Amino acid sequence: MLFPENDTQPGLVSILMPVRNAGPFLAECIDSIQNQTIADWELIAVNDHSEDDSRQILAKYARDDPRVRIFENEGKGIIPALRLALANASGALVTRMDADDVMAPQKLERMRDKLASNGTGYVALGLVEFISEHALGAGFRRYQEWLNQLTIYGLNYRDLYRECVIPSPCWMVFRSDLERAGGFTSERYPEDYDLCFRFYEAGLKCLPSDRVLHYWRDHPDRASRNDPNYADHTFIDLKIFWFLRLHQLHTRPLILWGAGRKGKKVSRLLTDQGVAFKWICNNQNKIGKKINGVRLDAVESVHLIKDPQFIIVVAGAADQSQILSFLDEKRLKANTDYFLFC
Repeated sequence: MLFPENDTQPGLVSILMPVRNAGPFLAECIDSIQNQTIADWELIAVNDHSEDDSRQILAKYARDDPRVRIFENEGKGIIPALRLALANASGALVTRMDADDVMAPQKLERMRDKLASNGTGYVALGLVEFISEHALGAGFRRYQEWLNQLTIYGLNYRDLYRECVIPSPCWMVFRSDLERAGGFTSERYPEDYDLCFRFYEAGLKCLPSDRVLHYWRDHPDRASRNDPNYADHTFIDLKIFWFLRLHQLHTRPLILWGAGRKGKKVSRLLTDQGVAFKWICNNQNKIGKKINGVRLDAVESVHLIKDPQFIIVVAGAADQSQILSFLDEKRLKANTDYFLFC
């Protein structure tokens, strides 16, 4: 066993939790941590310049429970807060928590046991479930279903370029693996999505899970709804950065497929980076025209190009299904030959 029963220190789990204006939900969040089925954890809470009563709530819990430790963010934002939290963490295992969410009672135990069984080089995951005082939109339900379907089989990296495939508050790793993946030294947002790519780059394998371990709260003040660091364009910036770093093969021509809003954004980023590409679409009103200095050609022209890589930015389900069927017929592989950006 990696964690002998007579030596609790190697099994200590450090929970890193940035806190900003989480007052309405913070007590429920910390209660769910205190109600875990294991006791050897520490909560490193970093108050990120809260303007509500979050600091007072944290102080009350810290007075009553020495496992709760409070720090004040020296910078501003989630990345500096996580950096500070990790610097003050003592555990061999590290996980994240959002201050407005809720842990399932066996979350830490199940994740820790998975890592104990497999050792370093893995990311322990769990299924997630959205909770909200208001009706959840269809988009949230689709995201939850999509993400959980990946996690059940540990196939999270398969859709790496679509969306964040590892939920930021529902992973656990050995600290040594987190540091090998760069910890929180990166300044790139969205920081949780960037960490997915860095886990992938470091070769960390995703451990499947069939249990809901985390309850993800949606509310109007969520950072992902209001912080510009989580706007749509930042996701595309991040995808292009990592595609060029990890997967672009300069010996193969690059084809951008799709000319909608995301396609235009991708074309501009590629052009700014000096990356040559061919742009195709099936919109008759755009074929033959130039956008961002690049001519759009008909989809049929793809047959004239030998051994290309594709970036797919077509969002419509029916159109995307047809494109995937075409790529499958050619026996092309996801994240090698083609990359779904939506």
